[in-house]
Amino acid sequence: MGFEVSDELLGAFVPILVYWVYSGIYIPLGSLENYRLHSKKEEEDKNLVSKATVVKGVILQQVIQAVVAILLFTVTGDDSGAAAGPKPSLIVLARQFFIAMFVLDTWQYFMHRYMHHNKFLYRHIHSQHHRLVVPYAFGALYNHPLEGLLLDTIGGALSFLLSGMSPRASIFFFSFATIKTVDDHCGLWLPGNLFHLFFRNNSAYHDIHHQLYGSKYNFSQPFFVMWDKILGTYMPYSLEKRAGGGLEARPTKEFKDN
Repeated sequence: MGFEVSDELLGAFVPILVYWVYSGIYIPLGSLENYRLHSKKEEEDKNLVSKATVVKGVILQQVIQAVVAILLFTVTGDDSGAAAGPKPSLIVLARQFFIAMFVLDTWQYFMHRYMHHNKFLYRHIHSQHHRLVVPYAFGALYNHPLEGLLLDTIGGALSFLLSGMSPRASIFFFSFATIKTVDDHCGLWLPGNLFHLFFRNNSAYHDIHHQLYGSKYNFSQPFFVMWDKILGTYMPYSLEKRAGGGLEARPTKEFKDN
């Protein structure tokens, strides 16, 4: 008899593995100065937390996420053998993914925005993430543990429950959401990046939010920009070449003049 791992365990731990593998790909790519949104020197000078502290913070959040995921799968699990029934069609899976994306985006937008506007929550909770003024890939999930629980873990649980997806489908959805979140924080604008082609919410869009002038804009994450557009918190930007090499996301003229 071979060793089998349940979909529930895979759903809890595969996205964590994907996080470190995908963010690890960006470590050597960080030397490509022509595609960086900030110079390496800016990353070293502006960031207010060491990389070792970031790694520890991310691991803590992922432990909490894994525990909550296992509990969620246990509570919502179906022991009646339904899992052996007919597999959902591609149309059903696509609908579930879209619903999950919408739910996750909606939850994160309003929670994220509230954490910026509530001075207590920003000072004591959300400011931890903004210690990374110059984001990089493996710092994507560097948050205060309470923020990780409220924003990511509960948001993920809601998207799983309201979309009706199975634990097996959740493996793919949360792995995709993890890759997208890492990509948004990678600090690079690489040619041929499909995320930049299909999503307006991308590394440059989120980089604007991490800068002082953009802290009250571009709250949307990780997929669409609809809530920023609808509620007036969208900051348009242009990508321009930096004098010392590389690229820079800058607010468009009407925002510079405000």
